[in-house]
Amino acid sequence: MYISQAFKGLHEWWRYLIGLSLIVLAVIIGQIPFTAAVMAKAYFNGDSLFNMNEQKMMSLLESNLNLFLMLLSFAVGLAGLLLVTKYLHKLSFIQITTSRKKIDWNRFWFIFFLWGIISSSFVLIEYYNTPENYVVNFKWIPFLILCIVAIIMVPLQTSFEEYLFRGYLMQGIGVVLKNKWAPLILTSVVFGSLHYANPEVDQLGDIMLIYYIGTGFFLGIMTLMDEGLELSLGFHAANNLFTALLVTADWTAFQTHSIFKDISEPEAAGFTDIFVPLVIVFPIILLILSKKYKWANWKDKLFGKVLEPQKEN
Repeated sequence: MYISQAFKGLHEWWRYLIGLSLIVLAVIIGQIPFTAAVMAKAYFNGDSLFNMNEQKMMSLLESNLNLFLMLLSFAVGLAGLLLVTKYLHKLSFIQITTSRKKIDWNRFWFIFFLWGIISSSFVLIEYYNTPENYVVNFKWIPFLILCIVAIIMVPLQTSFEEYLFRGYLMQGIGVVLKNKWAPLILTSVVFGSLHYANPEVDQLGDIMLIYYIGTGFFLGIMTLMDEGLELSLGFHAANNLFTALLVTADWTAFQTHSIFKDISEPEAAGFTDIFVPLVIVFPIILLILSKKYKWANWKDKLFGKVLEPQKEN
């Protein structure tokens, strides 16, 4: 079982507290270049950072540079997480990734392209139905630079979040509390709640937290049912990467040289924005995956006990 992989290393509760603190420290260190660049730009512009909100600070830097520096903190955080796993918990990269003997990259690429096609279709349908809400934002050179930055940095950002929530914390909470439902609930709620700082929440309303928390449950269910991170890694990478390349808006977390720009006035999120993905789209994807990978015994995999493997004499 995936959570039980943690028993193969050092898994005392205090190690996870220390490890989490070191991971947060790594993220803070990774934020220094972005903070320094913003402060320098504000200084030369004669602006005061104290009078700026997050969106204003992000707009100080060129879009591609801003994206790179913003995602750099996640890359440093991922490096810190993997070092903590290796040296503090004595677990291998494979053990925190999957219960299989090796990482199944076919799983990663299957969900990556599946969700990439679906999510891109949603954007194109929206553009076709309401073209007045969009402008073509495409410029060759900035877009090519964006592709390079996004293809390298976005998967590092999404992998950090998956390894932290569906990997490190799910395994840690699971082996400490000896069950699966607690890590599923806790990691999903914390994952969603941390998105409260996203500018989308300010514009679309607190109801967006339901979407973020629901997405956390969706990714957690995939991880537990499939006994590994491959599917959640692929889904999350596709979601953020295709979004960064296809569409941007002045009020989104990713300000990019994307193909389209949404110029409509943001309205409070409604049924279509929140409940259609959570109630219709995500369950259909889980059904497809369950058929393809022959998932079974849902009750035990999602709500059962976490048992320590018997040690051989």
